[in-house]
Amino acid sequence: MRAKLSYALTAAVLVFYFVLVGSRGVMLIQSGTLLTVTFGVAVLILPVIGVWFLWKNTQFVRRANALAAELDAEGGLPVDELKRTPGGRVDRDAADAVFARRKAETEAAPDDWRTWFRLAVAYHDARDTPRARKAMQRAINIHAGKQTEAA
Repeated sequence: MRAKLSYALTAAVLVFYFVLVGSRGVMLIQSGTLLTVTFGVAVLILPVIGVWFLWKNTQFVRRANALAAELDAEGGLPVDELKRTPGGRVDRDAADAVFARRKAETEAAPDDWRTWFRLAVAYHDARDTPRARKAMQRAINIHAGKQTEAA
């Protein structure tokens, strides 16, 4: 729940920022000189890119959460079996061992979104966020019926 609240708060702040920046861009365009209109258009591009990025990220999170809920209902969510340091961080060797198992499961069943989901969790635990996102996107695509190339 805390993560959802943090995400919602961050998104709200970003939307406020986009509106603020967008209004400044409109004000620059209304000034009417070549220089201010050029800057105004450039400033308006930033909120458009930001809104697009926020939308895509929100879609990704919603789809990943839907997969997690479905996997939880099936009783297939990965169990947190990782050793932790006294500071609470995941032990790297333990994460690597779980990752090796998850990778083998995914190689054995490459068309099963569940194995890709669990592999994404293992990547995340091994602190490899880019590959975790790619694996999760692969799970989302397979679940939606869209085959993609290997992550």
